[in-house]
Amino acid sequence: MKVLSTYKILKAKAFNENIDETWVDWALEMMEAGYQSDNLYMLAGETKPFNQFELHELTRKVLEDLGFSYADKDAVLKNYVYYLIANSVDHQETYYKTLRELKNICQDLDLDSAYMDFYLLYYAKDDLTVDDVQWYWDEANRQNIDQIIKDYFKKWMNEFEQHNSTTTA
Repeated sequence: MKVLSTYKILKAKAFNENIDETWVDWALEMMEAGYQSDNLYMLAGETKPFNQFELHELTRKVLEDLGFSYADKDAVLKNYVYYLIANSVDHQETYYKTLRELKNICQDLDLDSAYMDFYLLYYAKDDLTVDDVQWYWDEANRQNIDQIIKDYFKKWMNEFEQHNSTTTA
């Protein structure tokens, strides 16, 4: 995907979230990347206050114009997780925030096993911010937790990319 933030936009659309300035920023980013559509141009020109009813219809048209589907919520969510991790993997200072969002996804999905390691890593990191021990991730401590997170993020991204290359080839 040329514009990684598209994963965030598709997740927001699939889960019927409110439309905000993030969408306008995304539309501008898409135009800079060479995407064209009259509806995309209209979205890029939107300003507050946002009319949710009109914008939900406009964003549906934009995504349709560009050929993006958000019907498969599981795939959309996995792509969004990829987006979060890709933006965080080389930025240790963002690990805690990223893991919190991933933990929330896991909780929203009733502790779905596909996202359970993120849940456990979040609580391991959380405990280690205030204590010397944690009971969520084997052998994790204050000295190695960030490396464990980085390694897990990279492993998850590699598996995601391998799976996507075999399903699209």
